[in-house]
Amino acid sequence: MTETAFKSDFLKTLQDRGYIHQITHPTELDEAASKGIVTGYIGFDATAPSLHVGSLIQIMMLRRLQQAGHKPVVLMGGGTTRVGDPTGKDTSRPQLTDETIQANIDGIKKVFAKFLTFGDGPTDAIMLNNDDWLSQYGYVQFLRDYGTHFTINRMLAYDSVKLRLEREQPMTFLEFNYMLMQSVDFLELNRAHNVTLQMGGSDQWGNITSGVDLVRRVDQKASFGLTTPLLTTASGGKMGKTAGGAIWLNEEQLSPYDYWQFWRNVEDADVGRFMRLFTDLTLEEIAAYEAMEGAQINEAKKALADATTTMMHGEEAAKAARAAAEAAFEKGQLSADLPTVELPRDEVIGAMVAAVITKAGLTQSNGEARRMAQGGGLRLNDVAVSDGAQLIAEADVNADGVIKLAAGKKKIVLVKPV
Repeated sequence: MTETAFKSDFLKTLQDRGYIHQITHPTELDEAASKGIVTGYIGFDATAPSLHVGSLIQIMMLRRLQQAGHKPVVLMGGGTTRVGDPTGKDTSRPQLTDETIQANIDGIKKVFAKFLTFGDGPTDAIMLNNDDWLSQYGYVQFLRDYGTHFTINRMLAYDSVKLRLEREQPMTFLEFNYMLMQSVDFLELNRAHNVTLQMGGSDQWGNITSGVDLVRRVDQKASFGLTTPLLTTASGGKMGKTAGGAIWLNEEQLSPYDYWQFWRNVEDADVGRFMRLFTDLTLEEIAAYEAMEGAQINEAKKALADATTTMMHGEEAAKAARAAAEAAFEKGQLSADLPTVELPRDEVIGAMVAAVITKAGLTQSNGEARRMAQGGGLRLNDVAVSDGAQLIAEADVNADGVIKLAAGKKKIVLVKPV
């Protein structure tokens, strides 16, 4: 969106750090944020036991809201997860059991305490679950109360629906209701907790504006929507998507070392932007890092990795991850903090290096591993392997019972035959 001279600390911070894509009523929201406490929310569906780094910008938005003296609400989608958000999807999401949804919520909610202060104070964060009200509606009551406020014409015009239909992919009536449910969430939150702001990614614009319109139409109360830009890397890739899979936020799904390595390995052109979005480094500090050139950029990347990992996993975990990475990549040493993969001994000893490296998750296929070996990109205990068909011997297992394998300059793992 075009630059606006905002008065409120909240919107000025969001603008300066690159969070804003669209706002429904920018002047009104700026005025409200200047004069008093704005209560804003973001919803998180429980489709997995952890959020991934693609959700981090939304968590940071709630953090910025609280830092500016306002009240964040984390909304767990216990009800909406049963339906599944069709936005950006070609197929229906698999339906999860109530037990799985609850287990996922239990896993997801742990991360928020690292970014927000929860409590009973006027700007303390609270966490709610939309199943508490959505499951209480009877079908006829829901349609009677809210169905009249949504036209099929308008819903078909939203990108989340239109693009799905243009690709000739079926969209169930269940999914078609998702927009109504998310809109009713906003109305319920506005009535019970004076929530006036809903935030989310740019792909949620249709759902968010529907909620804003519902609150304004039904209760004639102020309500606002704000979205962040679609987050891509400098080369156009999707943020957080790597060859090794999703970058999970919970330690149970991804080690602090691998989390640190993800940030250490971002593209040069993304360092400053990611610092503004994902750290509390000042704009002056970030400008100094952005001015670095040549090999110095690696120090900026380490600073990014340090800051993001400290926020997520704590200072000690960040220090250990950095020390392990520097020992492995710069000094050729081993560290207990390096990721370790246990594999059956008979699948390691006497097996091809290419096969073991693939099983350890460093490459997607044996063919990719063999090509990397031909290009000098594979290493076994810090010694280059030119032939992916080379067999791993018992002698390659060190005194600690592990084998150090590396694919390229940035992927390294300790394999422990068991």
